[in-house]
Amino acid sequence: MANSCLQLCGFLLSSLGWLGIVIATSTNDWVTMCKYGVNTCKKMDELLSKGPWEECVISTALYHCVSFTQILELPAYIQTTRALMIIGSILGLPAVGLLLMSMPCISLGNEAQSSKNKRAILGGVLMLIVALCAMVPTIWFPIGANQELGLMSFGFSLYTGWVGTVFCLLGGMMLMCSSHSSTSSSRTYQDNNHFYYSKQGGGNQPAASSNNHAKSAHV
Repeated sequence: MANSCLQLCGFLLSSLGWLGIVIATSTNDWVTMCKYGVNTCKKMDELLSKGPWEECVISTALYHCVSFTQILELPAYIQTTRALMIIGSILGLPAVGLLLMSMPCISLGNEAQSSKNKRAILGGVLMLIVALCAMVPTIWFPIGANQELGLMSFGFSLYTGWVGTVFCLLGGMMLMCSSHSSTSSSRTYQDNNHFYYSKQGGGNQPAASSNNHAKSAHV
């Protein structure tokens, strides 16, 4: 029961974390920067919002976004963010599918528990990879943006990516721990049964031999 609850919590955390990473990948409110200095931007009321796909100018009378089309001319931190966030978003889909099919409430015919444990472990490993793919760009992107223009604050997308990364890490570790514990408990149960049957079979042999001796003595 405890393993089932742990596995269910790991599945929910991993799914929510993957959704957070997908939202962070598809939006552009990662950081808010200023081209002219903090005091000048506050007086002009004009800020610059930047993400891996677009750069937007935000002011009281203007909201204009420009897409990054020249891929080869982009800084390394933007190219790396794009690549890793896309890889993490794609890997999360089969990971969620594997974890869903390994839930205790779902059975695929007469399937052994060991097959479910293997799927849960594979899904947990994929979730850890997704978390690592999201961790690198969510840390590197604000550092690179600060070195380029000057960082003022973090955006909603960056916070969503951080939360999704933490959820994927926790969910993946919980799933792997629950699967390892359930595998070890099933092996212990099988070993105990094997010992019991061998002991019972060994105990029948002296009785059979004593009956044979009694028959021979009677003859």
